Amino acid sequence: MSTDAGPGAGARLGAELSDAVVLFHDAIGSLMGLSATDHKALGILRREGPMSATRLAARTGLTPGAVTGLVDRLEAAGLARRERDGDDRRRLTIVATDPASPDVAAAFARLQRAMAGVTAQFSAGELAVVARWVEATTTVLREQVHEIAHRRAPEARTGA
Repeated sequence: MSTDAGPGAGARLGAELSDAVVLFHDAIGSLMGLSATDHKALGILRREGPMSATRLAARTGLTPGAVTGLVDRLEAAGLARRERDGDDRRRLTIVATDPASPDVAAAFARLQRAMAGVTAQFSAGELAVVARWVEATTTVLREQVHEIAHRRAPEARTGA
């Protein structure tokens, strides 16, 4: 990968970063018998805690029907469970269960060590700029997911 900053470099670098991130998470998902999407949804549950299927759908941009299938797969793998909400027994909450497998934990430990090496190459000021870019990019991507999810046909949103 080149560091050429010429015309189109930003789009090319963004595409290469996106490809690498998605393929990494696909590889991690395969260690768990999951798709990249299932793995990332599980990560959201682990980081943010128990949530309703509706909230998970909003957080991922998936349809309610897709979230039902996703949670079914996570339950079948023993990685999540549905629980009755303590405040409203009619509501179900999705809860991540067991921590990551040793293979997955080792893969993330290797990634963390490698990324620490990358981070060490930059000054505090440079890292502040990178952090600002990552935060802004994350916001844009979440907005785009939200927009795409809301442009779906009404029957896709309702699972009908």
